[in-house]
Amino acid sequence: MKNTYKSIHYFLLSVVATPAFAGNVSKDSPVDKPDKPNILFILSDDHTAQAWGIYGGVLADYVQNQHIRRLASEGTVLDNCFCTNSISVPSRAAILTGQYSHRNGVYTLDDSLATSLPTLATTLQKGGYHTALVGKWHLKSQPQGFDYYSIFHDQGEYVDPTFINSTDPWPGNRNFGERVHGFSTDIVTDKAIKWLKQQDKEQPFLMFCHFKATHEPYDYPARMKHLYDGVVFPEPDNLLDWGPETTGRTFEGQTLETIGRNWMKASDDPDKWWCRYPGLPFSTKGMNRTVARKATYQKLIKDYLRCGATVDDNIGRLLETLDEMGIANNTIVVYVSDQGYFLGEHGFYDKRMFYEESARMPFVIRYPEKVPAGKRLNDLILNVDFAPTLIELAGMNEMEGAQGRSFSKNLCEKTPADWRKSIYYRYWTQHSIRPAHIGIRNDRYKLIFLYGDKLHTLGSSDEVSVPSWEFFDLQNDPKENRNAYNDKKYASIIKEMKKELLKLREECGDTDEHSLRMKEIIKTNFNE
Repeated sequence: MKNTYKSIHYFLLSVVATPAFAGNVSKDSPVDKPDKPNILFILSDDHTAQAWGIYGGVLADYVQNQHIRRLASEGTVLDNCFCTNSISVPSRAAILTGQYSHRNGVYTLDDSLATSLPTLATTLQKGGYHTALVGKWHLKSQPQGFDYYSIFHDQGEYVDPTFINSTDPWPGNRNFGERVHGFSTDIVTDKAIKWLKQQDKEQPFLMFCHFKATHEPYDYPARMKHLYDGVVFPEPDNLLDWGPETTGRTFEGQTLETIGRNWMKASDDPDKWWCRYPGLPFSTKGMNRTVARKATYQKLIKDYLRCGATVDDNIGRLLETLDEMGIANNTIVVYVSDQGYFLGEHGFYDKRMFYEESARMPFVIRYPEKVPAGKRLNDLILNVDFAPTLIELAGMNEMEGAQGRSFSKNLCEKTPADWRKSIYYRYWTQHSIRPAHIGIRNDRYKLIFLYGDKLHTLGSSDEVSVPSWEFFDLQNDPKENRNAYNDKKYASIIKEMKKELLKLREECGDTDEHSLRMKEIIKTNFNE
């Protein structure tokens, strides 16, 4: 079956995808170059590392990734890049502001980005950049710092999406604007390319090209309908993790059974469901739980990889446009997902948790004039570092208010001696299946404290979870299959990591100074 798939795969690449190396990246001449580099920042939603094909994993041989591979070969891949809060709105706010959630005020999906905050866009605009944003915004407030925008209302739709344009009055929280027929990933690229081709080569540009893909419902255009027909995908080795009794984890998580039920409900009456899923009807009725989970996994991966293949197609179109315009050498291209995603690992789908699949951000950057080609960077990078890095590569001063740090020297294989050795994470939204938690990770170990209280956050449940701890030795247990918190051989390491966790909270200013409840939780559980 795998050999059959390979034939289908390469045939579709030749028919569907744009040429991998259409154009020459050294085609531009010095006369055409502005003093500052252009920036094309491509952001997808939930396009996890396991589905990029350049990070390994059981799906690596099945991913359509011709243009992602091109970027990787012509640029540098980050192997240890993480978000500070694994959910879309907060991660996007962190990318823009260079600030953690407690500083920029975007804690959960229900929060809005303050229009007064300095961002990457406002900073570059003031520095002479022509700026644009196309596609998914999701931060509720009117975008600031953009000369042009054409964005979705909220999540946007995959098919025939509506765009809110900068040329029209801001509609507020209303789904009102320009309805465009077609598939969203293609349309967003069309709009981005049209804007790019209108740019004056004497002025540098910033283009934020934001796809809805690969967010649930993982939809795809008609040309991808038969990609992976007949393919049976390999499974992660912990697909049949059923809960604490399997691994010692302390929370239920968002299991594959949930989306299986969603598909069945939508199959019964698609018009009464919140979204339109492709590939229905679907049912696991009459199956035992193992067979049902495996069937759900196979549908998820087929839909998801078709959706991701469409992203790769459009990355190719964007790269080809830069080649045709003769500006590839002096354009920074970033492709990144706003967070990771579970694709059946631990029996989960969705994200949010401080597990590797969820918190890891796949990231590749190409800038021929300064960033080495074909390299991989192992340093610990955070999404709050993106804005400071691009600001520095643009030859400008540090961005006001940013807490992150530029990794431009790291990219050039000159990592500063005082670069971080550990990272701090906090997921603020409280639900019993996915409790609010904080965590720390270094190059080998990870410690998570699930405090399980909504505190002041919007969109959280009032239900309080019993606080719990999880600890993983990522060298011996890279898939996080065993919670080793109670293993005595790690006691001294855990003790030191608790101290480091509190230190990182202090350093980034996340001290919960106005929350007596959180102070009591910390005092009780860190003094054990």
